Amino acid sequence: MSKKAKERALGDHEATAIATSIRTSPRKLNLVAGMIRGMKAEQALNTLTFSKRRIANDVKRVLESAIANAENNHQLDVDQLIVAEAHVGKALMMKRFHARARGRGARIEKPFSRLTIIVREVEETA
Repeated sequence: MSKKAKERALGDHEATAIATSIRTSPRKLNLVAGMIRGMKAEQALNTLTFSKRRIANDVKRVLESAIANAENNHQLDVDQLIVAEAHVGKALMMKRFHARARGRGARIEKPFSRLTIIVREVEETA
């Protein structure tokens, strides 16, 4: 008497990984995600390894997770994976106050982001 299994939203040759609370603004994270869209997985890992942006390390961890999901859960060939999609969305916003002059307070907003990476297996054409 259990629920029916949810049908898979992705294709047979795709795997995904999601990070829900990355401590940076979506705008900054999207710059790093845009660097790896459409790249081969190995090349994207190299790009993120040598990127100067702080958040590139978190994006690299999510990409490695997507590659591991493809290999272990869906038996896809790691050498033929590309980054099909890397999209960024808003998550929660921490709200803080900073003391200002004459007894006032200023609102400080610290944004969080969520990152979804989908890798797809493609056959190489020679």
